[in-house]
Amino acid sequence: MFIDHVIVEVAAGDGGDGCVAFRREKYVSHGGPCGGDGGKGGDIIVRATSEISTLVDLQYRKHYKAQRGEHGRGKSQKGAAGSDEVILVPMGTVISDADTGERLCDLIENGDEAVVAAGGKCGLGNERYKSSKNRTPRQFTYGGDGEARRLEITLKLVGDVGLVGEPNAGKSTLISRMSAARPKIAEYPFTTRTPVLGIVRAGEFDSFVMVDIPGLIEGAHGGKGMGIEFLRHVERCRVLVYMVDASAETAAESYHMLRDELLRHDPLLLERPSILVLTKCDVLPDGAAGVAAELLGLHDRTVVISAVRGDGLEQLLGAIWKLLQNS
Repeated sequence: MFIDHVIVEVAAGDGGDGCVAFRREKYVSHGGPCGGDGGKGGDIIVRATSEISTLVDLQYRKHYKAQRGEHGRGKSQKGAAGSDEVILVPMGTVISDADTGERLCDLIENGDEAVVAAGGKCGLGNERYKSSKNRTPRQFTYGGDGEARRLEITLKLVGDVGLVGEPNAGKSTLISRMSAARPKIAEYPFTTRTPVLGIVRAGEFDSFVMVDIPGLIEGAHGGKGMGIEFLRHVERCRVLVYMVDASAETAAESYHMLRDELLRHDPLLLERPSILVLTKCDVLPDGAAGVAAELLGLHDRTVVISAVRGDGLEQLLGAIWKLLQNS
């Protein structure tokens, strides 16, 4: 199950209280204060790992609590600090405060981590307050409260190339031909219901990650279709590939619609290096030669392909790799 958005509740551990104690030992008169400090409360830490790819584990566990610090003890013994609670998430996860919307961290690389709720400070024992004027202090402080908050955890897939197109534009067929990914392919729309990642070889030692997101329809930025759920996954892509069915009568309108949806979602996406891929040229009477000149002039980088027959795939691979090298 692919889960890319969850809300969880976290609570860091409270700090331990300081202790009030005095030495009571044989042959030691006026032993003085010996109350130790409490321990610090445990933190809530979110850590990115390459070992998981979705947030499905967080879908079934919505509450996380770190251990509280131990109270201080006599004989100047400090309480043990509380254990941290570590939440593992996939690389590319964004953590925000669910109530205020404040972005707390963006974990991109394997091993990146951040404290999202700090444990309470330790309380001070009475030994801290001894002085020449106060030899029997009874002051102490309580441990501080640990932070508690609701976290909005969102996964944005880390890919190099994002495939953007309407349903049945041929995105799944393309990624299945260029990589080892095997998404569901059918003649009806919305066969891709979750993002699909594939590793594409660009030479003996070079490769890049291609992301196939579910098809976009007009109004996707406002919640229509499935696009709004997955548009976030193209935000990290360095190169965008617009895929348009060359055999459709509304091919030009489809291209402008895709650009408009990205503009409304995030205007910066239109500044990314991009390629227009005209697909399904195999169903045209004259093949690639039958593509209308109007379509070829929509974008300054246009490639005509047939993913089914393999036409134009080498040219497309070269164009994508060139953009990646320059971006």
